[in-house]
Amino acid sequence: MTTPLFLLRCVQLGLSMGDLDFLTIGLVNDMFTERENDDCHYDVMADQRDFDAF
Repeated sequence: MTTPLFLLRCVQLGLSMGDLDFLTIGLVNDMFTERENDDCHYDVMADQRDFDAF
């Protein structure tokens, strides 16, 4: 990942330069990935029985 791409992702997430003092690059990447996944809808949602069986 390049610096401009990282900074673009920060802007897209609404992060300020001050916020970056408390966040790692990996955490910013995880936040961006989760934001992109917010629009995903799954056909089957796991419930407690599925977790117990896992």
